[in-house]
Amino acid sequence: MSFEGDFCPRGICDGSGWILDEETDVARPCECREARINRISSRRMGSGIPRRFRSVSFDSNPIRDMDPVVLRDVRDFVRNLDRNLDRGRGYWFFGDVGTGKTSLAMLISKYAIEAGRSVAIYSVPKLLADIKSTYEDGAGSSYLDLFRRLSQVDLLHLDDLGAEKRTEWVLEQLYSIVNERWQDQRSLVVTTNAAEDELKEQVGARIVSRLSEMCVTIPIMGHDLRRRRQGPEPGTELYAATPGGAAERE
Repeated sequence: MSFEGDFCPRGICDGSGWILDEETDVARPCECREARINRISSRRMGSGIPRRFRSVSFDSNPIRDMDPVVLRDVRDFVRNLDRNLDRGRGYWFFGDVGTGKTSLAMLISKYAIEAGRSVAIYSVPKLLADIKSTYEDGAGSSYLDLFRRLSQVDLLHLDDLGAEKRTEWVLEQLYSIVNERWQDQRSLVVTTNAAEDELKEQVGARIVSRLSEMCVTIPIMGHDLRRRRQGPEPGTELYAATPGGAAERE
C-alpha cells in the first residue's frame, strides 16, 4: 500500500510510507505508515464522523455546557488516548435524550481518528443492517470479513445501544462483537438511553457485564440541551448526576 499524493505527518519519508536506505538500497517502513493505514481503515468502517459532528469540540455546544466533572474525565482520557486504547479502556454514556451523549462519544472518536487510530462508528441498528447485508448474494464483503474488522479496529463506537428490536439473532450478534473485543482488550465507546437494569432487559446481562468491565460508566442526566438552547428558563440546572463507577487512573 502506498500513499501517493499524501505527505508524511512526521516529515520523515516522501509521503510514500517508506524510507529508502541509500547505502543498502533497501526500503523500510516509515514511522507514519501504521498510523496512516489505520486512518484509511477507519474510512472503510462504519460511517466515519457524521457531518453534524465534524466540528465537535470541548468548546462547542452541547459539550461545553456539560458537567465539568464529566468533561475533566474525558479530557484526561483523550490526553492519554494511546495508552487508554492500547489497554482497551472505553466509555459507556447513558442518560436521557438530548443530553449530549452522542456528541461526547463523537468527540472521543474524532480524537482517535486524528491520532491515526482505526475507528468504526455505528448506530446499532445500522450495524445490524450491515451484518444482514453480508448474507445477500453479491455482497461486497463476507460476514467473517466484517466481524474481523469490527473485532480488530482500535476503537468501536456504538451509538444508541438498546434501540434495536430484541431478538435472539440480535443478541447473538452483539454479544459476539462485544465479547471478542473484551477478550482482545480493545476499546468500546457506547451510548444508550437505558440505565443498567433497563439495558439488561434489552440486550441481556452478559453484554452489560462485559460493558461494565470494559468501560467507565458515566450517567449524563438532565434536561434536553437542544431544547434548552432554544429558550430555557433562567437558572435551569443541566445535570443532576456526576460520573459513577469511574475506573481508577494510573
